[in-house]
Amino acid sequence: MAALFFSIGFVTWLNGPLITFVQVAFNLNDVASFLVPVCFYLAYFVFPLPATLLSRRIGLRNGLIVSLAIMALGTALFGECINDRWYAGALGGLSVIGAGLSLLQITINPYVSLLGDHDRAAQRIAIMGMANKFAGIVAPALFAIIVMPHVGEVAASIHNTAPGPARDAILNHFTTAVHTPYRIMAVILVLLVVMVARSSIPEITIDQAASPVLTTHRRNPIRLASGVLAMFLYVGIEVLAGDAIGLFGHSRGLSLDVTKYLTALTLASMMAGYIVGMIVVPRFISQERYMILSCVTGILICLVALTTHGFTPVLCVALLGFTNAMILPALFPIVLAEAGTDGARATAFLVMAFSGGAVLPQLFVHLIPKLGTTDAFIGLVVLSYLFIGLWMTIILLKDQPTSLKAATAPTGNSAI
Repeated sequence: MAALFFSIGFVTWLNGPLITFVQVAFNLNDVASFLVPVCFYLAYFVFPLPATLLSRRIGLRNGLIVSLAIMALGTALFGECINDRWYAGALGGLSVIGAGLSLLQITINPYVSLLGDHDRAAQRIAIMGMANKFAGIVAPALFAIIVMPHVGEVAASIHNTAPGPARDAILNHFTTAVHTPYRIMAVILVLLVVMVARSSIPEITIDQAASPVLTTHRRNPIRLASGVLAMFLYVGIEVLAGDAIGLFGHSRGLSLDVTKYLTALTLASMMAGYIVGMIVVPRFISQERYMILSCVTGILICLVALTTHGFTPVLCVALLGFTNAMILPALFPIVLAEAGTDGARATAFLVMAFSGGAVLPQLFVHLIPKLGTTDAFIGLVVLSYLFIGLWMTIILLKDQPTSLKAATAPTGNSAI
């Protein structure tokens, strides 16, 4: 399971350096290059409900196998289309990867909760989250070293070379560097398919994954809907901190050879957030109150970014990874608790909410011409933190028992 969570993190957190890559390789503006997270995360909006129906029919174990096979297909397709310098086809490949991830998110999380003692479920989920974020550190760094070792020089050469055979040769050499790594990734995903197919993990159905806690809780549609919106905004700001930090750093005068590593910096910060969270929660503070504290801290960090200069605002954006780390582990189980007995459908809605990773980054690049990079980024992030923090505060004030029960339920998802 940890290997699968690592694979999720690896393909997901490549989007940050990929934005820089396609911007150089296809000579794109910010809006066009940010179609990378749009196509990737929009699949989360389209496919979770069909994925839930499929997993009900074939079982979760077979769902793991099918999802990994789809991801392998999308990875191979992306590499081939980039090699042929076909941007639309490459975006299609990212959508296929996103479709596979949608099914994987639906199928893998119940296993994490059920493969072991119930009272240690939170510990297993934290381990899965750390595997995911460790991949988020490794993937952008490897991509920057292997595929974009001299991206600044390449961008300058393309800019200074007139359209023609010489410029095409530079672009072809640059895009070819993606081909082999993505072929290797596709082969690794196929090997994971074989590993899961031959493993001894038991077969379970999606209905077995429902928590006994959730089946006794009365459904609250309004709070469920607002919780899904909170998840939508959370994933949006997580993706902004991880994928848009390169553009943010470039707007602050950092070169492409520096900004290509910034996604890994955000994910390292997030890894630190997981470690601290595992130490202090729930020994010293409840998960829900720590989530509110994370939102408040995130807002304060944004205010520092807004009032400082140089590299400090970029560092502040990376530090948002730390504040984001423990938001989802509290948010997910409480939203599930509001679904009552309809946990399977609520899980699908929560995975659909991951499409916030498509919407908020695209809204960000559209706001840049009007507000500037810093104001657009800080405005979106602060408003999102305010909504999430207020939602959690209202839950605690109005229904303390519900929050306490939800905290003991399997959190079910740390894969994003």
